[in-house]
Formats: sequence, C-alpha cells, structure tokens
Amino acid sequence: MRPGGRIFFDCTQASYPLQKIFLAVRRMQSNIGTVRNRPEAFLSRGSSHKEWQQQMLPENSILAKEYIMKTDFKIGDFELTWLNGGTFELDGGAMFGVVPKVLWQKKYQSDDSNYIPMNAWPILVKANGMLVLIETGLGNKLTDKQKMIFRVKDEWQVPPELAGLGLACEDIDIVIQTHFDFDHAGGLSMVDGNGKLGLTFPRAKIIIQRKEWDDVLNPNKRTINTFWPVNYAVVKDSKNLELIEGTAEVVKGITVSHTGGHNRGHQIVMIESGGQTALHLADLLPTHAHFNPLWVMAYDNYPLDAIEQKELWEAKGIQQHSWFTFYHDPFVLACRFDEKGNITDKWV
Repeated sequence: MRPGGRIFFDCTQASYPLQKIFLAVRRMQSNIGTVRNRPEAFLSRGSSHKEWQQQMLPENSILAKEYIMKTDFKIGDFELTWLNGGTFELDGGAMFGVVPKVLWQKKYQSDDSNYIPMNAWPILVKANGMLVLIETGLGNKLTDKQKMIFRVKDEWQVPPELAGLGLACEDIDIVIQTHFDFDHAGGLSMVDGNGKLGLTFPRAKIIIQRKEWDDVLNPNKRTINTFWPVNYAVVKDSKNLELIEGTAEVVKGITVSHTGGHNRGHQIVMIESGGQTALHLADLLPTHAHFNPLWVMAYDNYPLDAIEQKELWEAKGIQQHSWFTFYHDPFVLACRFDEKGNITDKWV
C-alpha cells in the first residue's frame, strides 16, 4: 500500500505492453471523479460507454478495480492533486540525450518507433487556504498537426477536473510556471466556446522568473520553437504576471528558486509543511528514470548547468528525506530516492 491507501504496482519494471495497460488505467483514474459523479459528462466527449471501455481496459479488468482509489497525496498539511493536463509521446533518444538506449530502456520502455509516453500533469496544491497550481498542461490550443507531431493521446482536461473537485478556474490563486515551454505553459490561456482567447485562471498571479520571461519575448533560434506566441499573447498584457528573480516564497511553505539548466530562466518548487518536504525539479528531473545527474535531455539548452543543479538539489532532497514530484512521468507521480538513486517510496 501507499500513502492514501492506494495499491502499489511496480509499473517501472513492467514490459512496454503492460506499461501501456497501466497508462490506460492512469487515464481512467484521472477522470474517476467525473465518471463516478457525472458519468454523462465523461461520455459526452464523443464516445459511448462501450467505446470508452474498449479504449481504457479490457472488460472486468482487475487492474482497473485496484486503481479506482483515493488519489490525494499529502506533504504535512498540504494536499497535492495531479490534474490531467494531457498525455503525449516523445522520442526516447531526445528525452535521454547521449545516454545509450540499451541503458535507459531498462528504466523506461519505448515502443517500436522509439517513442516513450509522457504526462503533462499540473499539480494542484492546497496550502494554507490558498490554491496553487504548478504548471498548466498542454492547453486546448494545439492544432491537429501539432497533435499529430507530438502524438497527443489524451487531451487537456484541467477545467473539468477542477470542476470534479468542486472548484472553478477562477478559484486558483497562484500559478507557478517553472518555465514557458509549450508543454508546460500551454494551459495558461485557453480558447473558450466562442473561440475567444483568454486567461484560463483569471484571478491567479502567474509566477515566472524574469530571465525566462525575457527569453519568451526575445527567443533565439532554438527556443522560438517552444515559446509560442499563442501561449503568451494574453499573458503579457495582463496584470497577473509577477516576475521574480532568484528565490522567493510565493505562499508560506511554497518557495521557488531559479536553477537555469533546462532553460536559462528555469525554476524549481520547494514545498514544506509539517516537517515534510517535496521538491519539484520540473525538467531537471522529468521522470524517475532521469535521476543520474549525467542523464540530461537533448532538449536541455544548458546541459552542464542542468547537471550541476541536479547534483545540488538531488543531494539536498535525499538529505532531507524529501519527496520528488514529477510532471512528465506517467508511472511515478512522486517518490523518494536513496543516495544511489534507488527508489525507496513511490506514489503512482
């Protein structure tokens, strides 16, 4: 069992077909509040109940029954909930850089085309009466061509999932963007039913490093491919944007700190409550399989800085017995590591 009473299944050691079954269950679990309370809302996505079953899991699956359980995770008095911001696939070689496939595939399976499954799941933190959202998911503005290129498997469901928790987008107080790549910041703005583009969380302060924002507005030949104008157009003209430099406590117990590495203005999030801590290293540690400091992505713009920052923050986290939380990992949402990088506790 795991915190919150969830049954543990070591998906990280499974074959790729079994991992695909696990991911189907995770997708089903992400919608379970809607399925239980308002099944007609889920079915209105265009699938019949039978079609939905076929997409998710074989009929009467034991795994499905085991995973329909409580999903909240706590750090002290803070409650963390992962929201479905979309799932997609990327080339495994790009995600693991110069690491040979024969090594990384032992920890993270790929399909026959060398693609690996990825989440884009924001973390909602209920902290001291405030609602803080870390990242925002893929959003609803991707074109059909972009969906094909990034092999989107499950579309952005943040607003309906908030509704399933009894919340509205207007209830979010703070949004922390660790950086502004499209897969992290795509959900910061959305297109409504009338085709109008606006802020998804109209009341929320948007926390981002000044260096990152400067680069968003002045991209280079590399970052122009991920800093999309459609994702920042309404943000730059809003009063919600709050630029910070270095380290800042955004809510008591939640602190952001500049690291660089992945992007020049990349930041991480530290969560502390009741003597417990969690580190969200964002794209410095995109999945549990990236623990080795030398295992950096081809997407990292400053790989040597990424290595240095991973060494620093992983050591701090292990010393503090911290949980490490993940945005991209479909198999492990949070875990603890020992000094050798072995996982000692999991939240899946």
